[in-house]
Amino acid sequence: MLYIIATPIGNLEDISFRAIDTLKSVDVILAEDTRHSKKLLSHYGISTPVQSLHEHNEAKKTADLVGSLLSGRGMALISDAGTPLISDPGYVLVREAKKAGVKVSPIPGPSALTSAISASGIASDSFTFYGFLPSKQGARVKAIRAISHSKETVIFYESPKRILASAVDFRSVLGDDRVVCFAKELTKSFETIITATLPDIVDYLESQQDHQRGEFVILISAIDKNSKVKGEEQLDKILPILLSEMGASKASKIAAKITGIDKKYCYQRAIDL
Repeated sequence: MLYIIATPIGNLEDISFRAIDTLKSVDVILAEDTRHSKKLLSHYGISTPVQSLHEHNEAKKTADLVGSLLSGRGMALISDAGTPLISDPGYVLVREAKKAGVKVSPIPGPSALTSAISASGIASDSFTFYGFLPSKQGARVKAIRAISHSKETVIFYESPKRILASAVDFRSVLGDDRVVCFAKELTKSFETIITATLPDIVDYLESQQDHQRGEFVILISAIDKNSKVKGEEQLDKILPILLSEMGASKASKIAAKITGIDKKYCYQRAIDL
């Protein structure tokens, strides 16, 4: 059996009895960072042997691990915090274990993603999670433009090193009126969950260096109907003008940059004219 076990994202008490019992009973624990996991395991008196499994060694170690599982050994996979495989290693192991007929069982628990959206005040009935934003500004702006007209909540993770730059990029693409939530240090002493417009978020981040510390979850609300209508009206005006001077492909790229509407949608509109 391979158990996928969620561990605390901050407060060590946010772990289930079943998770603790399973971590004690398996033959080995696979941890993203063995040094980081020692604090949790020591806290609960868990002495099970621990091996590292991270993005740099997962592909190399998976075959041997699956072999051990098939021989009857019980294993538990944990990440540094939260639910494994959510922007963390483990996918390759789980995929290959299932292919080999190993039973994979989740032991649910904390997740920064679900914790943030539950307390954000932003619609949670439909959302898309994109993981971490691109580190380079050009790619990051392109990613933000791609979701700028989303009809559902969009969620990203971001590191403290880039959080201010990302917030500024969000504002430049989405404008001043979009409601967003920036959540950090979830379940910890300095937990912060701010739901506001982007100018307020940028002001908060710039006001103190400490405000930029911690791993962030960013939630972007769906575009409202009025903004969508304005974007469509703008597209209707500029697209015919652009098409009179250039081909559909180039015209749609420029139209997407001006309006913030998805390039593929602009291209479809261009070829339909």
